[in-house]
Amino acid sequence: MPDAVTDELGAQVTLPEVPRRIVSLVPSLSEALWWFRVSDRVVGLTDYCVAPPHGFPAATRVRGTKNPDTAAIADLEPDLVLANEEENRRIDVERLRDAGVPVYVTAPRSVPDAARTLATVGALVGEEGAGAGLAQAIERALDQLVSGGRPDPLRTFCPIWRDPWMATGRDTYAADLLAWTGFEVVPVVPGERYPQVDLDAVRALDPDVVLLPDEPYAFGRSDRQAFADWRARTRLVDGTQLTWYGPRTPYALAEFGRRNRELRRRVPTRP
Repeated sequence: MPDAVTDELGAQVTLPEVPRRIVSLVPSLSEALWWFRVSDRVVGLTDYCVAPPHGFPAATRVRGTKNPDTAAIADLEPDLVLANEEENRRIDVERLRDAGVPVYVTAPRSVPDAARTLATVGALVGEEGAGAGLAQAIERALDQLVSGGRPDPLRTFCPIWRDPWMATGRDTYAADLLAWTGFEVVPVVPGERYPQVDLDAVRALDPDVVLLPDEPYAFGRSDRQAFADWRARTRLVDGTQLTWYGPRTPYALAEFGRRNRELRRRVPTRP
């Protein structure tokens, strides 16, 4: 029997008790659906839903996260579409809803938020135990970080794009994951979650660390040259660990915690 639920942006969404035809427009949630063992019910995915490889052999590709083929999605007759406030455009969500397609939008901005989101998504697809188990694994990882002590954070510049340079700002899932593991993102631009920044101005803030993720912009070794004369240590990091909430999150918390301990031994003292 259909039931009304409220998504994370406050919209009412009518869903069957157990959705049988699912479309995911969020790569991290696609991976979570596989983790929940419902990949056989996933009928549509974006081109960026690449994990696990070959995990959804029967799913139709519906283009990208920012330009999904909404007509093709509607033709798949899904009884649940999963979207995300950051990953997907509001206009595409509205077009799907106007076509009578039920869309549940997630919007976690912290690691605890993500744990709750994953528990909810598990329940939505009829795998409440799996969702709760993953949420508990994340909560245990957070408890371990707290029990290990919370040293003063390393001031960290974490760009997401260049030309123009854009940074991870506060009030984002990535910034919160970094905060839990001992990194504090700079610069802080009020009201801007992903601010465009001037690199010379960031250098003047004298960060301790520069983290270069490989998505959404694929930062590589050559990009480290932009920071060659900074005091900060520069590290390449896995962008999916930083931004994909789901099965990767407990491991990401442990990995960034390890990186923080390693960097503390190597960061030059601030003059």
